[in-house]
Amino acid sequence: MLEFHVYILRCSDSSYYIGHTDNIEARISAHEQGLIPTCYTFTRRPIEVAWQGTFATRYDALSFERQIKRWTRRKKEALINGEFHLLKFLAMNTKRKTE
Repeated sequence: MLEFHVYILRCSDSSYYIGHTDNIEARISAHEQGLIPTCYTFTRRPIEVAWQGTFATRYDALSFERQIKRWTRRKKEALINGEFHLLKFLAMNTKRKTE
């Protein structure tokens, strides 16, 4: 059964790159080798995998990728560090600032 992955890469400039794929090994290798000159990570190597999750469908993976791309850096770091209890708190905190 085909699985889909969402991943967060930490780049050499400490920024994060978020993507999804159905072949995690090949995709990470492409980032590491700089095979795509127009990719965000090309000039920010070396990279390291900070987090990855597995999803049953491409739709689920793409939806989660789009969701976390909108998150604050702190919220992304909570996910990376496995601090799941902070995600709801950080989401509520963000909403309060925008009201």
